[in-house]
Amino acid sequence: MQKYSFNIGLWGMALILVVLSQIGALDFYIQSVIMFIGINIILSSSLNVVNGYMGEFSCGHAGFMCVGAYVSSVLSVILFSQNNIFGAPLLPPHLAIVGFPIVVIISGLVAGVTGLIVAIPSFKTRGDYLAIITIAANYMVISAIENIDVIGGPRGFMGMKRVVNSMTDVVNIPWMMIWVILGTFMSIWMIRRFVSSTYGKGIMAISQDEVAAEIMSVNTNKMKMAAFMLSSGLAGVAGALFAHVLGYVNPQSFNIMKSTECLVMVYLGGMGSLGGSVLSAILFTLMLELLRFIIPAIDTGLHLVNILPVTYHLSQVWKWVLIPLTLILLMQFRPEGLMGNKELPDLFPGLKKFYKFK
Repeated sequence: MQKYSFNIGLWGMALILVVLSQIGALDFYIQSVIMFIGINIILSSSLNVVNGYMGEFSCGHAGFMCVGAYVSSVLSVILFSQNNIFGAPLLPPHLAIVGFPIVVIISGLVAGVTGLIVAIPSFKTRGDYLAIITIAANYMVISAIENIDVIGGPRGFMGMKRVVNSMTDVVNIPWMMIWVILGTFMSIWMIRRFVSSTYGKGIMAISQDEVAAEIMSVNTNKMKMAAFMLSSGLAGVAGALFAHVLGYVNPQSFNIMKSTECLVMVYLGGMGSLGGSVLSAILFTLMLELLRFIIPAIDTGLHLVNILPVTYHLSQVWKWVLIPLTLILLMQFRPEGLMGNKELPDLFPGLKKFYKFK
């Protein structure tokens, strides 16, 4: 029982968050921040499978997230919501409670197949070439969606809030908070199981030396394919949850800037560290939200001491100066990231008494 204390604590914390959301102790903004933390944990840990554990360099993770977001949005609206384009829902809206997780899983599978399509031509490439292929895939996905008018094209797609509301109409509890928590825990569990399996050992061997791994009878193409599919599939799950938390998706929400956010989180936490990915996703999301308030305060202070011209105001764009600056400083003083390639039990051996997660 003691071995599972850490996991029980995590589930207990998740239950407390749901209860606090239900009784209104957490307002909608705080709930949104918590849900975005969960989504970013899925994104950073899934990208870490390729960039950290396998040692490749994928730069277009937002493209797979985009696939998951649009597949889940279109499916859930067609199945459970009235829409001007698709008409009446195919199923009663109250079935969204059981149908939504299936929609999320389907979106993850479609994103996984998209990852496979990208992975196959990249088998013969490494390093910079793989980065270019994944960036190109990111742009191709966005461009394709922008040219499909039936799902809104560049204007975006909406209607997912009605699906979420139909779940709330049946049982009035914070459904999206529950789905995001479950999605986050399941994603972490799957990645942990994967990297500790034979496949996981295989991709770590590829990371060390691909040629040596092939000589030792490791089927590197098969390992790469599995890792890419898992990574892109989980990004699709993150995209599905992201779309339904916001209730609106736009292709430009998944551009190269979003892929850069994923990379920042992976390198901030540490390559090949699942715990590092979780920690960096939490810190990165909180940093973004804090800068939302800190930048206007700095702007007011600089105007009070007459350092800035009256006509000039610091905008939120400055956070994209401060965050890369933070990353540069991190790379200078701790290039391996916050946790390197270690996990929590490696840093805190005493935790092993309460920690069993395979």
